[in-house]
Amino acid sequence: MIDYDYPLFRPPAEADNIIIQVTLGCSYNSCSFCSMYKSKKYQERSLEEIYKDIDTFARVYPESHKIFLADGDALGLPTHSLIEILQYLQKSFAKLRRVSAYASAQNLLAKSEEELELLAENKLNLIYYGIESGNDTVLKKITKGVDQAQIIRSLNKVPKSMKISATVILGIGGERYSSVHVRDTAHVVNNTNINYLSTLQLGLEADAKPNFYKHFSDFTALDDEKILQEQRSFLELLEPKNRVIFRSNHASNALHLSGNLPKDRDRILQQLDTAIEIGNKAFIPKIFRGF
Repeated sequence: MIDYDYPLFRPPAEADNIIIQVTLGCSYNSCSFCSMYKSKKYQERSLEEIYKDIDTFARVYPESHKIFLADGDALGLPTHSLIEILQYLQKSFAKLRRVSAYASAQNLLAKSEEELELLAENKLNLIYYGIESGNDTVLKKITKGVDQAQIIRSLNKVPKSMKISATVILGIGGERYSSVHVRDTAHVVNNTNINYLSTLQLGLEADAKPNFYKHFSDFTALDDEKILQEQRSFLELLEPKNRVIFRSNHASNALHLSGNLPKDRDRILQQLDTAIEIGNKAFIPKIFRGF
């Protein structure tokens, strides 16, 4: 039906929703831990191609109300192009309620607050944002391309009508930087208006390892128990400005957790304490995990 340009990635929450590729690959594509789009060269698809895909989906799934714009950073498109796509989606799907996309600090910093407001008004009302870490040393070592101040500034440009689903990678600072990774990442969350927060465990594909260790030569991986201790320390430091829906149920996680912060923090911490005390028997077997 649709001739996707693979590989194709989407957040777990978008599994049952329509996916429209408006860009191919990732415009930055230099994070050392990520191998998602290394086989692709970044391209912006033509409006003609995009409209053709939208028309096809609209004929087959006219009742759809949630759409995800792929690939890595659809927000890299010029705002006027995004507005045209969003308006075409609204014409094509009468019940459209939500359009979502990945977004990077670079994307958000390149757009004005007025542009972001306009995108939200046209139903781009959820972005998926990888914080990964809030520590400047770790961010430099993983070649993220931005520092903590830029991450905070970019997130605080997002209008309140556009929700933010953010991810943090546990263990990405290794043993040496674990404590500052936790401290500074909590600082980012506490000084922004994130709506959804997920923690993942670091997982490196074979093709990413050489580049990762080239930039992070003093990296020593944490085992599952230390990862959970890191997660516990992170949650203890969180004092979000607003209610945050928390999830730790990605396929990479040794322990699945969920709740609302700060309301459910004590319960989640107790679950972590119990799992740490029990040890490996409480963890999801590695054979069932992936990234």
